[in-house]
Amino acid sequence: MIVCHCQNITDHDIHAAVDWMRASDAETIITPGKIYHALGKRAECGACMPLFLSAMRCNDNLEVPATLRNLRVAKTKDSGHEGRRKGHRLSQRGTAQ
Repeated sequence: MIVCHCQNITDHDIHAAVDWMRASDAETIITPGKIYHALGKRAECGACMPLFLSAMRCNDNLEVPATLRNLRVAKTKDSGHEGRRKGHRLSQRGTAQ
């Protein structure tokens, strides 16, 4: 089935690219941009993207590698400080010495 008429990409092309990328690097994150690049093509109008993503998701080799899963740190209730120490602003430091 033709997925992208602008670039003449079929679902078979997408599956072949995903399989090739997974075989060459088991740790890679596969994105639509990487698939276009592997096929030597570029996205033009983007109208095919929902169908393109659907074809990608049907491939069993698309899953995120186990070593890259659950890398997000759980947020705590008081994590609104973005990692800065308390009193990082000059106005909070008090008088200059």
